[in-house]
Amino acid sequence: MSSKESCRNELRTAIRQLSDRCLYSASKWAAEQLVGIEQDPAKFTPSNTRFQRGSSSIRRRFRTNEINSTPPTGVAYVSTPVMEEDEAIHGDFYLLAKSYFDCREYRRVAHVLRDQTGKKSVFLRCYALYLAGEKRKEEETIELEGPLGKSDAVNRELVSVERELSTLSKNNMIDPFGLYLYGLVLKEKGNENLARKVLVESVNSYPWNWSAWSELQSLCTAVDILNSLNLSNHWMKEFFLASVYQELRMHNEALSKYENLQGTFTFSNYIQAQIGKTQYSLREFDQVEVIFEDLLRNDPYRVEDMDTYSNVLYTKEYFSALSYLAHRVIMTDKYRPESCCIIGNYYSLKGLHEKSVMYFRRALKLNKKYLSAWTLMGHEYVEMKNTPAAVDAYRRAVDINPRDYRAWYGLGQAYEMIGMPHYALHYFQKSVFFQPIDSRLWIAMAQCYESEQLHMLEEAIKCYKRAANCNDTEAIALHRLAELHRELGQPEEAAFYYKKDLERMEAEEREGPNTVEALTFLATHYKTQKRFEEAEVYCTRLLDYTGPERETAKSLLRGMRIAQSGFPSMDVEHFHP
Repeated sequence: MSSKESCRNELRTAIRQLSDRCLYSASKWAAEQLVGIEQDPAKFTPSNTRFQRGSSSIRRRFRTNEINSTPPTGVAYVSTPVMEEDEAIHGDFYLLAKSYFDCREYRRVAHVLRDQTGKKSVFLRCYALYLAGEKRKEEETIELEGPLGKSDAVNRELVSVERELSTLSKNNMIDPFGLYLYGLVLKEKGNENLARKVLVESVNSYPWNWSAWSELQSLCTAVDILNSLNLSNHWMKEFFLASVYQELRMHNEALSKYENLQGTFTFSNYIQAQIGKTQYSLREFDQVEVIFEDLLRNDPYRVEDMDTYSNVLYTKEYFSALSYLAHRVIMTDKYRPESCCIIGNYYSLKGLHEKSVMYFRRALKLNKKYLSAWTLMGHEYVEMKNTPAAVDAYRRAVDINPRDYRAWYGLGQAYEMIGMPHYALHYFQKSVFFQPIDSRLWIAMAQCYESEQLHMLEEAIKCYKRAANCNDTEAIALHRLAELHRELGQPEEAAFYYKKDLERMEAEEREGPNTVEALTFLATHYKTQKRFEEAEVYCTRLLDYTGPERETAKSLLRGMRIAQSGFPSMDVEHFHP
């Protein structure tokens, strides 16, 4: 059996099992990967081409070598288990409970299954109780919420659910789905070490539950933690590692994993979206735009991950494209957190910050832990000069994800605005620690060092150098390096950076005040160094301008001619007695 056929069979079985246990998010994920597997040419017929359409060149260009779904020699392999169907006698109760579950009547589920002892029934009963507690917590949050939605509401079912699952686990009477729920509850209660151990046991026993992998990923906050996990080898582990690398900002490693996975899951929209998000983190905006355009052609009603696409359109200031995307998601699903964020970005780009905040707030009403909304709302409050609200929003973002460099950067900006550069510097340092390849963060930190209170120019120079090496698209670093070296009385270093800045401006075919400043300094510097030919080149270029710089150039040229004409006469006098 081919590796692709093996993956198909595993996923088909897993989809049925996950759906039967009401784990619909994991089931949907598995189904998306199933239709993403490239068809076997021998079995490829017009009737099954529905998901093989679209611009596959976009997908294929990221492919390298295929992964082995069936394992290489010496690798342990987890075959698809035939899960124990323990509801033969009381199956009718389970069907009723499942119907209640689908109607979100969670307490009725628990009541119907109160006397059932089969593993499937126990899982669904405990899962329903957990969700009933979450539902009540959300209601209490709305009723009791403070500023920016703060609330002390808790899930009151966690204690009883944990007690029951803990007992079952100790008595070895729990299946992989029960272990997933047990790990989820332990994580909610803050017992992260035991949660990791339990979730690892769950995914090793049943690797097709993406929800379990996702919870495990959220607990892998450092590479050391990831390396300590004792995970069985299976192709699902590759998806997990790619996702963790992405979260840990190991972008190149994540891209490599996703490209390998595309060898088998060639038409997976999920993988394509993750590649787009990783490229976004690497600030490869042109590539990201192409990827998401292709994704929308193949999946026109997709809302998931489209907020990342809207961030790209916002950054590139593509008003019409962002307007079209906002209209598209409104027509598809207006009350999704991603839709609200896209609309918020659109109003922000138009300069309507109050309206933008309204939509980010709406996104947070729908999902309190929606990280992008907290961060983007903080940015809007900065634009509105509402510093306390901005700080509050950014702090909520870092509470959700302490690795979110955008929120740390926002906190730095906010404290800089209120004249507290020492605090600002601390937050900028946190942001560059998590995203060292973003020139904007290094520039912000450099400007903080330049502030009147700190005035640490040597440190500022180090930061500008890092920014210049990180593809400074805003063209700030080289110019400031030249100016700072000039201020510090280091003309050779200043000339070096002025020349580099001039070369960059010439390559980009743009001119401005920085061009004039660089030409003037270099002309003067080389005249002082008696390198008249080089000085004359810069003076000649200054003559093309009409302002005072033209007169400066004329004066320098006159001075050089006088100096040059004086040398021969001195030489003549030297040789004549």
